[in-house]
Amino acid sequence: MILAIRQIPWCWPIGIANAVLFLIVYANARIYGAAGLQAVYVVVSVYGWYEWRHGGAGHGRLAVSRTPVRWAVALAVSGVAASLALGLVLEYRTDDALPFPDAAVTAFSLVAQWMATRKWLENWLVWIVLNVANVAICVSQGLHPMAALYAFFLVLAIGGFREWRLSMRAGEGKAAAT
Repeated sequence: MILAIRQIPWCWPIGIANAVLFLIVYANARIYGAAGLQAVYVVVSVYGWYEWRHGGAGHGRLAVSRTPVRWAVALAVSGVAASLALGLVLEYRTDDALPFPDAAVTAFSLVAQWMATRKWLENWLVWIVLNVANVAICVSQGLHPMAALYAFFLVLAIGGFREWRLSMRAGEGKAAAT
């Protein structure tokens, strides 16, 4: 996450390794939505790595920007719909310990991850909310080391929002000067 805060594209391949480790932890804790989410992160991370390196103007580096309103609405609606659908599946088809909270965190983590691949500033705000939720979920399931890790991620997400906001403002200043 520190590499993402600093906008270093290597955050994506390192994120792949992290996702594999988390998949194992969540599968063993029977939090299947979060486990499945880690598998999706692997695929999204490949896309994010490419976009950060070649998704900007002239196939250059991508700059931090605001989430377009149309996308924000579509992502919010998609997150709610996916939360409900996945929650029902987890409730009736698995022994998931917390089916609806697990589903909501899973769905909105995908939303936040997608936003991060596009370097949309507001991805950090979504991560802040999700990290708070993950701390609560992990504490409720006795996963105290994971709760501490998500508390650390919360601090990093707050820092990420601040850093990206400064980066975006600096980029806007450069664009206005040209």
